[in-house]
Amino acid sequence: MVSSFFPPLNAFSKLQHHKMGRRKSKRKPPPKKKMTGNLDTQFTCPFCNHEKSCDVKMERTRNTGIISCTVCLEEFQTPITYLSEPVDVYSDWIDACEAANQ
Repeated sequence: MVSSFFPPLNAFSKLQHHKMGRRKSKRKPPPKKKMTGNLDTQFTCPFCNHEKSCDVKMERTRNTGIISCTVCLEEFQTPITYLSEPVDVYSDWIDACEAANQ
């Protein structure tokens, strides 16, 4: 007589008592941060050793980089490409100074 108090257990009644679970959503990984550090455009002069006294001018139309010191008025020119940055002009100047001292 116990069965008269309880409804029959079939597949339909089991589904009504249990809630269907949702699939967990996968989070996208956060985007990678780009490097935002700027390169220097003023440098230390290798002749007079003043800090930030050398300015670089990139003449892209002539494919020439010109670096000059505002204190001792030294100047250096080097050919550049479209990928060149002011630090490349400065490093070419330092390399030329070291080659002249050898």
